[in-house]
Amino acid sequence: MVAFHHLSVLPEEVIRFLEPEDGKTYLDGTLGGGGHAALILEKAPDALLIGIDRDQAALAAAGTRLAVHKEHIRLVHGDFAGVAGHLNKLGITGLDGFILDLGVSSHQLDTRERGFSFQQDAPLDMRMDTSSGETAADLVNKLPEPELERIISEYGEERWAKRIASFIVKERAESLITTTFRLVDIIKGAVPKAKWDERIHPATRTFQALRIAVNSELDSLERGMRAAIDLLKPGGRGVIISFHSLEDRIVKHVFREYSEGCTCPRQLPICVCGKQPRVKVLTRRPVTATQEETDNNPRARSAKLRAVEKL
Repeated sequence: MVAFHHLSVLPEEVIRFLEPEDGKTYLDGTLGGGGHAALILEKAPDALLIGIDRDQAALAAAGTRLAVHKEHIRLVHGDFAGVAGHLNKLGITGLDGFILDLGVSSHQLDTRERGFSFQQDAPLDMRMDTSSGETAADLVNKLPEPELERIISEYGEERWAKRIASFIVKERAESLITTTFRLVDIIKGAVPKAKWDERIHPATRTFQALRIAVNSELDSLERGMRAAIDLLKPGGRGVIISFHSLEDRIVKHVFREYSEGCTCPRQLPICVCGKQPRVKVLTRRPVTATQEETDNNPRARSAKLRAVEKL
C-alpha cells in the first residue's frame, strides 16, 4: 500500500479566509490526509475540527497526523453531501467555518489498485469509498451508449465523446472491460492520433468523467455546500477549492445565488419577494496559487479558491 501523501494547496490563503479561532467549530468536508485540518488546529488548537471523508485510508492517515489534537477532532466516514446528518449525530448544530478541497489526492492516484490513474494497469474501480457503489468498470460495461457519451462529454468536456462511447460499446461486446490499460487502449483507438493534444494524455478527460460519475461528485458538491452554508453561523466562513471548470461553475453559481437579495422586477415600487442576501462573497475573482507554490506543487496550478461569509 502506498503511504498517504498529499500536499495541501493554497494553505496560507485557506487560513487567511477562514480566520480560525479557539473555541469555535470548523469542518473539513474533504479531509484527505488532514493537511488543511492540521493548519486550522495549529492556528486555533482549542477549536473543534470535524473531518469527513469517503476514503477510509484517508481517515486513517488523517487520524495519525492529527493525533496530537485528538481531544479536538471528530472523524466521520461518509459523503460530505450528508453533512447535516453527520453533524446532527455529533450533536453539532452550527459551524464557524468549513473548507472543501475538491482535488483527488496523490495517494488515490498513486495507489494502483484504486484504478484512478491511466498511467498504471489496475482494476477499473475509481470509487472514493471502496466499500460501496458501482465501479468505473460497471459503468463502461453496462451503460447504454448514449449515456456513456453524455457522461464523457458533459463531465469530461471531451470533444471525441461520441466516438469513444461507440468504441467502448463495440469492445465490451467482445469481452468485458475490467482494467485501466484496456480502457486506455480503447480511447487511444477512438481518438485520431493526429488530434491528440500534446499537453494532456488522450485518456485524461474520459477518466475524469468516469471518476466524477462513479462518485457523483458534482451532485455531492452542490448538495453538500448548500447544507454547509446553511449550517454556518453569522460571521462564519466557507472556503472551497476546485480544480476544474465544472466544479468552479457550481461553486460560483451557488455562492452568487446565496449572495443575491431582492429578485422582484425593477418596475415594482417595493419589494414583495422578501429575499435577503445570506452570504457575502469574499472573492470577487477566484484566488489562485503563486508561482512559488506551483513550482513546489504542480497540482496547485489548476486550483481556484472561492470564499463566502455568512450574514
